[in-house]
Amino acid sequence: MKKNDWKDRLGVMYSTNPEFQYNSAGGKAEEDNTPPKEKQLLRISLDKRNRGGKAVTLVTGFRGTDGDLQALGKFLKIKCGVGGSAKDGEIIVQGDLRSKALEILQKEGYTKSRII
Repeated sequence: MKKNDWKDRLGVMYSTNPEFQYNSAGGKAEEDNTPPKEKQLLRISLDKRNRGGKAVTLVTGFRGTDGDLQALGKFLKIKCGVGGSAKDGEIIVQGDLRSKALEILQKEGYTKSRII
């Protein structure tokens, strides 16, 4: 029995190019590799907007896979002993922990990290 593969191409527009090759890689682009820690330029800042007056420490500028971002976020939250989240290329750590986060990141090898 032939597999009905039209469902795999639902997001593809019609092409008039006779040499067109459909890429069936699951519709997801290949993720970037994470650069080494020494080349990451992480910026640490304090944010109070839209948080009900609560202060959070934002770590932005991370480049790499979502899994590596989640792992770094979990590591920071554990070392600081607080909650938070990691999504959309930024790590949110509850509280004003800018200096502690900078110290932890530098000990881990993120030498280009800085507080803004």
